[in-house]
Amino acid sequence: MADNAFDFEQVIAELEGLIIQLRSPQRRAEARDQGIDVDVEVARLDAELQRVMVQHYTNLSPWEKVQMARYKDRPYALDYIRSIFDEFMELSGDRMAGNDEAVVGGLARLDGEPVVVIAQQKARDLKERQRRNFGMAHAEGFRKALRLAKLAEKFHKPLISFVDTAGAAADLKAEEHGVSEAIARNLREFALLETPVVCVVIGEGGSGGALGVAVADRVLMLEHSIYSVISPEGCAAILWHDKAKGAEAAEALQLTAQNAKRFSLIDEVLPEPLGGAHRNPLEMAETLKAALIKHLGALKPLEIQEIVESRYKRMRCYGTWEERQA
Repeated sequence: MADNAFDFEQVIAELEGLIIQLRSPQRRAEARDQGIDVDVEVARLDAELQRVMVQHYTNLSPWEKVQMARYKDRPYALDYIRSIFDEFMELSGDRMAGNDEAVVGGLARLDGEPVVVIAQQKARDLKERQRRNFGMAHAEGFRKALRLAKLAEKFHKPLISFVDTAGAAADLKAEEHGVSEAIARNLREFALLETPVVCVVIGEGGSGGALGVAVADRVLMLEHSIYSVISPEGCAAILWHDKAKGAEAAEALQLTAQNAKRFSLIDEVLPEPLGGAHRNPLEMAETLKAALIKHLGALKPLEIQEIVESRYKRMRCYGTWEERQA
């Protein structure tokens, strides 16, 4: 962890480094020669590490949450898909222009039940990031997502959507191919989709890029994920003409999962392993799988028309406001 630690994790990284050193055969031999009980010292440091981690990770600032959501070792959509689903068969292309690899999706089984999965996929190395455009979809990606959503509707299978993007692609190609129209169409079509839909924000839920695949009956967020109309840096550039004020913007945007739940924008915040999902991806996948099974199970007995009407009412009730006298 020490090589990849955030600035705010230095104390934790140092403690972990000390524990690793003490557990090495060479240090154990040296300590034994000096009459020192290494196991006692390691236990003491472990206890201190747990105390510091609990204290820190239960009090992350919004800006620190942003850093956690963007962390390069954080599990991405395909990591969860491989861990949670069986028999995943990826389907490609939008049947109009091409295959946008920022969006992946296909058929799978969840606990034995057939489902359709769509997801935004980031990457860890430069070549893969370029191939997937850093998880930022063009119009073709949103059309691919809609094609798979319509497939789920046609065969009466639940749709599961994983959100993890800084936003939609904003280059010349995206504009020429109609990315804004594609997002708008998805908002409408997903709202009317005649099949249960569950969405999970696993990292960044950025602007229209997220909304284009996030209209759902149940919306979940991982504990250290974020959901916002704009990135903190983009907000800071607009309000203060200074991207360096991203931390202030993150505070003002109230983009954390906890705030989204407080504002009734989502249904559940899924706890992450202590220190973040990247510290124990399998545990996080198990938590996520259990949540998907629970929410789809709650939707299963409902009539389709009831589900669609409830989804529409849900969207109409988004947000809170106050009326004040001028």
